Amino acid sequence: MAVREVSATPSGTDRGKPNPARRHHPLRRLDWSGWLALGLLTLGLVALATGLVPAADANATLRRIAPILVFLFAVLILAELAARAEFFDVLAARMAIVARGSYPALFGLSVALAALTTMILNLDTTAVLLTPVMLAVATRAGIAPLPLAMTTIWLANTASLLLPVSNLTNLLAADRIGLPVLDFAGRMALPQLAALLATAICLWLCYWRRGLRPERRFQPPPRYRPRDRALFRVAALTCGFFVLGILVGVPIAAVSVAGAVVLLVAFAVRDRAALRWQLVPWRLLALVGGMFLIVDAVGRLGLSRLLSTVVGVDPGVAGVWRSAATGGLLANLINNLPAYVAAEAVVPLGHTDQLLGLLIGTNAGPLVLPWASLATLLWLERCRAAGLRPHWPRFLRTGALTAAVTIAAAVTVLLLER
Repeated sequence: MAVREVSATPSGTDRGKPNPARRHHPLRRLDWSGWLALGLLTLGLVALATGLVPAADANATLRRIAPILVFLFAVLILAELAARAEFFDVLAARMAIVARGSYPALFGLSVALAALTTMILNLDTTAVLLTPVMLAVATRAGIAPLPLAMTTIWLANTASLLLPVSNLTNLLAADRIGLPVLDFAGRMALPQLAALLATAICLWLCYWRRGLRPERRFQPPPRYRPRDRALFRVAALTCGFFVLGILVGVPIAAVSVAGAVVLLVAFAVRDRAALRWQLVPWRLLALVGGMFLIVDAVGRLGLSRLLSTVVGVDPGVAGVWRSAATGGLLANLINNLPAYVAAEAVVPLGHTDQLLGLLIGTNAGPLVLPWASLATLLWLERCRAAGLRPHWPRFLRTGALTAAVTIAAAVTVLLLER
């Protein structure tokens, strides 16, 4: 897979001369994700300034999402530095070597790695960090990159049901229904397993099966050795303690901040050049803050009344299915995070199964349209940077099928374990 570099050359008499204004003006360095984040934050602030969102409501929203913002800030720094320490690269190379040239084995390992990364870190980390690793594995092994890329993004969404940290929507749901980490995981374990199995079957049939590739086997790449073994070990231990802390119930904001601090100190000693302002995930923070304000505003303009009619207040089987279907559809229309927030507001307190059905729809459903989740947008940008362009008719067709099958499987299991 070729990675293309594009450079702009000035015309006329300025050719070859640096342009300081172009080089240093911060707005000129923004990419599409930066403009999107600033645009949403601006719209949210306008809604706040005009009174469409009352200050009291905005303060309540800020108090609710503050731990989420702290977690996002810290965990993405942790993940970026773990990638810089080549922790993910070593895992991916070893995965391809362990597969020994077998496509079914590589498929199983890819599914496991993408699922574990999503469940333990979060879906945005999978999209941002695992996508280039998977594409690099494809390049080193000399195989088509699309199956690995699709495995990454589908599981970034459908594997995000198990733990509160796996998805922002999970954090909100766990807070709403008052479930500790292990209780939440216990409630969602079987639906998550069903979602994984359904996604894996669809991935194999749509992208991995023998009839879709010319060769039976691939050449395994050589073993990958990290440049700095000390940093690699620190990153591996930090990620391990991060996972352990989550499992034993340490507040996610605290454990993520602790992990980020450990890696920041390690890099300050071993690789200070890696500590750049670009590590600060301001785009995601602005995006999340803007989305929540916009959802408050749109809810006051009538969305809440519409969703109340569509979702209903039935805590039984029909209500769970309606919540899941609404969540999946709305996530693809407006993005899964505002979709969850808007629909959660109309689910009565105490209707736990109905809320979990909504969670399944908003987590496993955003596979159809590219803006359905932030993870998909981040994944798409990484693919474009690597020269990979999805075939959109196939992307939409297979995504719709997989979303429907996965939601149906997870909701069925959720209802069976009542």
